[in-house]
Amino acid sequence: MKHWRDQLRPAPGGDSTAWRCFHGTGSRWGGVWIDDFDGRWLVQTETAHFPESFREAVDLGDARSLYWKPRDKGAKTAPEWVAGEKVTEPFLVRENGLAFRIDFEAGYSQGIFLDQRENRRRVRDRVRPGDRVLNTFAYTCAFSLAAAVGGAITSSLDLSRPYLDWGKRNLEANGIDPADHYFCKGDVFEWLATFRRQGRNFHGVILDPPTFSRNGKGQVFKADRDYADLVSLACGVVETGGWLLCTGNTHRLDQRDFEKAVRQGVRAAGRRANDLEACPMPPEFNGDDYLKTVWVEVGGM
Repeated sequence: MKHWRDQLRPAPGGDSTAWRCFHGTGSRWGGVWIDDFDGRWLVQTETAHFPESFREAVDLGDARSLYWKPRDKGAKTAPEWVAGEKVTEPFLVRENGLAFRIDFEAGYSQGIFLDQRENRRRVRDRVRPGDRVLNTFAYTCAFSLAAAVGGAITSSLDLSRPYLDWGKRNLEANGIDPADHYFCKGDVFEWLATFRRQGRNFHGVILDPPTFSRNGKGQVFKADRDYADLVSLACGVVETGGWLLCTGNTHRLDQRDFEKAVRQGVRAAGRRANDLEACPMPPEFNGDDYLKTVWVEVGGM
């Protein structure tokens, strides 16, 4: 019988110290996921308790620290310390050579969504110096950092000022002056409408919305229902020949339906989808397909 250690995934390379090292979907350890943040393990479970068999990871030298939290998207509580070193201060990890600030005292997420690693690399490779890139639902501005390292001038939108400030610290950790970039607090839909009225366009727009959100006015966004509307709004600020990176964290839409929603949004804006490319998740996610990714080049009216 295989031990859980046989399922551990090594670091992905590319000067990365943060990755999904254990993805239990489809194995006898289903319902357990482990993210490795430079030796500090965050264990997530479907159950309301820590799986004790994983405690030995510290003794065996696989992990410096063990933290745990139930996999409940509605929970905002910080992870619970289980074993090993206690992490009391934010720390830096690397992904494809870039530094990101991680905080185990934070709720919801610890600062970076590891399933977007390859998309961040693609953004960094795609941009050219001077490109204007808009990062919507920016959270801690990880995509903005990737674009900025590629030479782009970025604008980050998020409802949370603390997360935008976190994003500024991410840029600073990589030797980038946040003053050379833009950070806009507020509702993405309102900002997209404002930018369109102002005639402010971007070469690239990144759409990485939550599965479900509600703004300060009580308006609800559901990715499986409203994604085409979001794409249509974004097309209003993309210059001809520019691109959209469309991602969606949803099991309710399969890849085909997600691509259909993207095409519908482009068409509703009176634009053309000149090129559309679907991209897979990082390999350590074992073929799980909850995260959909589509790149689309946007043509003229």
